[in-house]
Amino acid sequence: MKSWFRNVFPFLFLAAIPSCCPSAPASAAKAPEARQRVVLVHGFMETGSTFRMLRQRLEKRGVDVMVAKLKHTDGTGGLEFLATHLKQDIDKQFGPEAPISIVAFSMGGLVSREYLQNQGGASRCENLITVSSPHNGTKAAFCYPSKGVRQMRPGSEFLRHLRDTQEKLGTMPVVSYRTPMDLVILPPASSIWDRAENLEYPVILHPMMLTSNTVLNDIERRLVKEYPEKEKPRLPVTGGRGKL
Repeated sequence: MKSWFRNVFPFLFLAAIPSCCPSAPASAAKAPEARQRVVLVHGFMETGSTFRMLRQRLEKRGVDVMVAKLKHTDGTGGLEFLATHLKQDIDKQFGPEAPISIVAFSMGGLVSREYLQNQGGASRCENLITVSSPHNGTKAAFCYPSKGVRQMRPGSEFLRHLRDTQEKLGTMPVVSYRTPMDLVILPPASSIWDRAENLEYPVILHPMMLTSNTVLNDIERRLVKEYPEKEKPRLPVTGGRGKL
């Protein structure tokens, strides 16, 4: 018996070593993939609650969503002023260099373009999506006197400057959604932007663009990088590239 124990003990001892000694450090764990970041920019006299449905959809997909809170939502300080504060808020939330995508509604689309084209934002932005934005102005802007609203009048110096500097967007993918039944963007075709992929959907009224499942499905599909193939929404036949 003693002889047997002497023969077996060394093997038992060696087998026990791994369980009682600290293991060698494992190779560095793979860093988790950075979350996508999306900035939602509201329009005239609105708040971030406009994006409630889209925000919920994106957060459900694991997207890090920032809802902008524009200062002077009636455009009192001008659209450049709003763009400056938008830049400050984005830098505070995500730092000055992390990649972002922007979804902007109505006036927010022009504020976002000013930030991207003339305040350095284009270098970090991966996608720009505008919804019912007056890229060519709106006649409704003659009904309100604030500086920012005057800048949205057709032919304004601000709009001309945006047109002249749009090459700063580089190869950034840009989409502009519109509805032919828009009573805020007058005429509705003013949302057509020659730099963008222009899509028209028969949505009743301006604010309902952000509650349309068809529009939201397409926005979500474009922003979520790993969208499950079986869940990808079909593009409606009403979509298409518009022309002025």
